[in-house]
Parts: sequence; C-alpha cells; structure tokens
Amino acid sequence: MALGGSSAVHVQSTLATSSTPRTPSTVTIHPSALFSILDHYLRRADDQPRVIGTLLGTRASDGTVHVRASFAVLHSETDEQVAVDMEYHRTMYELHSRVAPKETIVGWYSTGSNLNTYSALIQNFYSQETAPQPAIHVALNTGAEEDVAAGVQAFVSSPVGVFPKPENCIFTPVAVRLQFDDAERTGLDLLTQTALSPDATSAQPVTTLASLDAALTTVSQMIDRVLAYVRRVLAGEVPGDKALGRYLMDTLGISPFGEKGGEDKTFNAALQDTLMISYLANLIRAQAEVSSRLALVT
Repeated sequence: MALGGSSAVHVQSTLATSSTPRTPSTVTIHPSALFSILDHYLRRADDQPRVIGTLLGTRASDGTVHVRASFAVLHSETDEQVAVDMEYHRTMYELHSRVAPKETIVGWYSTGSNLNTYSALIQNFYSQETAPQPAIHVALNTGAEEDVAAGVQAFVSSPVGVFPKPENCIFTPVAVRLQFDDAERTGLDLLTQTALSPDATSAQPVTTLASLDAALTTVSQMIDRVLAYVRRVLAGEVPGDKALGRYLMDTLGISPFGEKGGEDKTFNAALQDTLMISYLANLIRAQAEVSSRLALVT
C-alpha cells in the first residue's frame, strides 16, 4: 500500500507527559529484538537509506512496554511517496502469533535518526494496528550517519490540528532502556567474548562450572566495590547517596542471607527438599517393583 503526503512532521525534543494513562512510561528493548533490527539493517539493499519493521512484545500494568521480538517489513521510499507491504506485515504477525500468542504488536522500528512525513504516515498505520493502545516508534541509529552517535530512541505520537491529518503529528520521546533476562546472559557473554577476542573464532561456549566460576568472581568484585564505597562514606571521604543506600537496603532485604544465620536456614531447607525428593523417588520405585511382581503372580 502506498502512502503519500507533503506536510512536515514536528519533533518535540523535550520529554512531555501525556494526559492519557495509556501512554507508555518506559520502553524496554530485549536483545532478541535489537539483534533482529541490526540483522535487517545489515541485509538491506545498497540504495536503501533505512529499513523498517514491526515490534512485538507485551505491555505491563505500570506502563512499561517490553519489546521482545521484531520482524522486517518490506517498504520503499521515494520523494513522492512511501510504499509499505501491509499484507506481508499481517502474514508475518499471524505466523508469529502461532509461536508466541502472548506477544502483540506494540509499534514499529526504523534505522537512522530522520523523522519525516513518511514516519508520521507509518506511525498512523501502526496506531491503527495497536489501537486502543498507542503505538511506539523505536529509532535505532547504527552509527553510519555522520555527527550522530549510535543509540536507541523511542517515541510516541500525538495528532496536531483541529482536524488532524495522518501526516501531521508530534513525536514525543519516551524513556528507553536495554534489558536482558537471565536466560540470555550466556549468549550475550559469548558475543562479548567474541567481540573482544583477537581471533573471532576463538571464543567457545563455556561449561556450566566455568560459567558459575565467572559469575561468582563477578559477584565477589561487585561486593568488594560496594564495601569500599560504604567504608569511604563511613569515613567521611565521600558524601553518601540516599538513593543508593535505599537500593542497598532493599537488596539486602530481598536476599535470603539478610538475617543472621540465613545461610544455615537456606541450606537446611534445600537439604530437606532434596531428601524429600529422594524419598518419594524410592517409594515410587518400590511401588513399581511390587506392582510388577503381583502382575507375575496373577
């Protein structure tokens, strides 16, 4: 479907709050979606200035939008119009829904930092796909543009005018952050090792024991940094940060080792669970053996 327009799109540079409670407060992008966008950009045609695609994820009750996946959408741009293959978009979304039915369309992405009339037209289309929730737009700058640092930005749009047109809107920035789950840590660590290694083929997946050793080393280093900071605050060398202090107190409160003797209680609880599982396994084994012998007797 071809979309046309000639009016200029407005970009609001300051973070504004919306009166509608449905406006997302934060956009959280997960690695799988980010790597998919980068892969799409690397596979683009030489004469294609930017690529676009659909973002999929979930919306939390606190207003956070989690972008967990994305897929490319075919499109072309000229000076007169932009054409987007909407049928391809809907087909891809239908296939994705079979694999991840809980993930819905939350918006769209594009590479580069240019927000123009075509961006407003595409935003209008995705707003219809995500209605009644607002569509988010993630702009990923890969660093290819001069004088523009690589980074990720997220926007929501608001119509402009008494009788707003699809090509007239204001893009308002939204806080964005990158976050990975615990299950994704191993893959990201491997990618980091490969990027830092002199030989790109030398990095190999680590064993479970090596991963545990690296995790314990990292935790030990973090504890040393926290202890050094706390000692400097107590000695009056640096001023204390109340926000950081509250965060440390909350972290210690969540930890099962926060109280005295917590290590013994946790170990004993885990030991009791293990003994119970072992007892149940032996009981089931005995019942199965008795049942098989009774079957032979009859």
